[in-house]
Amino acid sequence: MDSALDPRDRARLLASQAAHSADWLFALPISVVGLRLPNEAVRIAVGIRLGVKICEQHQCPCGAVVDTLGTHGLSCRRSAGRQQRHSLINDIIWRALNKAIIQSVKEPTGLTRTDGKRPDGLTLIPWSQGRCLTWDVTVPDTLAASHLNRTSVIAGAAAEHAAELKIAKYSDLIPHYDFVAIAVETLGSWSDNALMFVKTLGKRLTEATGDSQETVYLLQRLSVAIQRCNAICFDASFKPASALQ
Repeated sequence: MDSALDPRDRARLLASQAAHSADWLFALPISVVGLRLPNEAVRIAVGIRLGVKICEQHQCPCGAVVDTLGTHGLSCRRSAGRQQRHSLINDIIWRALNKAIIQSVKEPTGLTRTDGKRPDGLTLIPWSQGRCLTWDVTVPDTLAASHLNRTSVIAGAAAEHAAELKIAKYSDLIPHYDFVAIAVETLGSWSDNALMFVKTLGKRLTEATGDSQETVYLLQRLSVAIQRCNAICFDASFKPASALQ
């Protein structure tokens, strides 16, 4: 850390030390439970974690120049992988809730914030203290230029900032529901409240299934999902513009 002068290197090293950012490295490659990463996804995940060259310099379909570290695609607004990443994480949370016998729905109708957008999900039975839970997923890029002033100083700072923004956007719902912003960065750092929620959900899963490893498995599924979609985002930076329409 003392010799890391580049903000991207500092952010990368801090994220690598964050709790559960490396859970994908410990997941057994079992396809049926979504824990297997393709070889190319492993190459990209390891390369980004180590901060080494993973591609030649090229131009992204958005017009930006992608350097040899290849991380532009993780935050490129033209990348379809960003939406896939969001949807996959949301689906894992929704399935985990239902497995824990906490009935829930995605994108609940009639539950909107001031701009008309809906949260990602809602439990149909109380989560705690008689209140149902509503959640929204957000995955900021650890290495995006707009976040480096935070992530190069404190691990998970982009996730915490993204969570604060989500809470402000859903302030009208908070008096009536338990709300959690499931904020996790592309390099795996979690916001404190999101990690607390996932661990609580893991305990609820253990109560429902009797398997003491449910929290570990849930965190690994989420970690693997992020790395899989990071690879999709990386690959999208090579696609011709016509292929992204």
